[in-house]
Amino acid sequence: MSFSSPASLLEVELEPDRPPVLHVDPPEDAPRWAAEHREGLRARVAEHGALLIRGLEVREPASAGAVFAGLAGGLMTEREAFAPRQRYSPGLYASTTWPANQPMCMHHELSYAVEVPGLMLFACLTAPAEGGATAVADAERVLQALPAAVGERFEREGWMLTRSYNDEIGASLEESFGTADRAAVERYCRANAIEFTWQPDGSLHTRQRRSAVVRHPVTGRRCWFNQIAFLNEWTLAPEVREYLVDVYGEEGLPFNTRYGDGSPIGEDVVQLLNATYEEHTRREPWQAGDVLLVDNIRTAHSREAFTGERQVVVAMAEPQRLPESRPAGEGSRR
Repeated sequence: MSFSSPASLLEVELEPDRPPVLHVDPPEDAPRWAAEHREGLRARVAEHGALLIRGLEVREPASAGAVFAGLAGGLMTEREAFAPRQRYSPGLYASTTWPANQPMCMHHELSYAVEVPGLMLFACLTAPAEGGATAVADAERVLQALPAAVGERFEREGWMLTRSYNDEIGASLEESFGTADRAAVERYCRANAIEFTWQPDGSLHTRQRRSAVVRHPVTGRRCWFNQIAFLNEWTLAPEVREYLVDVYGEEGLPFNTRYGDGSPIGEDVVQLLNATYEEHTRREPWQAGDVLLVDNIRTAHSREAFTGERQVVVAMAEPQRLPESRPAGEGSRR
């Protein structure tokens, strides 16, 4: 994809430990400004993998949605959410419901889905008192930094996400699939290479295999693209993991990840993945009114623990269908 608008006029501030930052004078009409500068802004995202725009003074969900529409056009409807989130309007959501004192580790949004967002858009309406940054990490560099044996196994086998839906933890069937109708859920699973099993109590258990390494659809570069560490049991706080295992059992965790062949991933590997992410993390504290654009395939993002009120809205755009690793084919009813 090429961009022809005057990107050279958008001077980006570059520092090693921060995402690229563009400072702008507050425009009278932020959505109009975003639309007029769309090509230049998108060129910067293509160049750097992420871009923080400071000065737009976006303070309301409606204005954030209008800015996002100007930058990306149509917004995606989220499917397969792992945790509930509020929807403000079609394609515009609150950040995922997650305890403020627990970080959301580095991940690529919906990397376990067949159709993934190519672009993530965030806007900070209210900045937290401390912490809470949406940090980023370059997926190409993360892959290069991993020990060869670790990267090669995941690239060869892919990874597996297992989910157990219940009414207590995580997203419900309706929140995840957009419906609670069994037949509709089954159709979705079959169409999206998800194996499914209805449990005796009526709950749903799913498995899906996906690539851990993909080629960027524009650059062709190999990227570490998954949620292996984030959705793994060993990333959970020890007391949370102990509670969930005690209540639901090892096989009934709301979500967990495995190697593509179904074998468990050791705690040491998960710690290694998270440590590698941390070595390549760039962060900038939110200021109210900030907008952050992230190339979801090239760049992982996280949400750090925070105190105080934090209101960040998010949207997904530019759906991409990437090759699957050892796809399950049509989901099976067991």
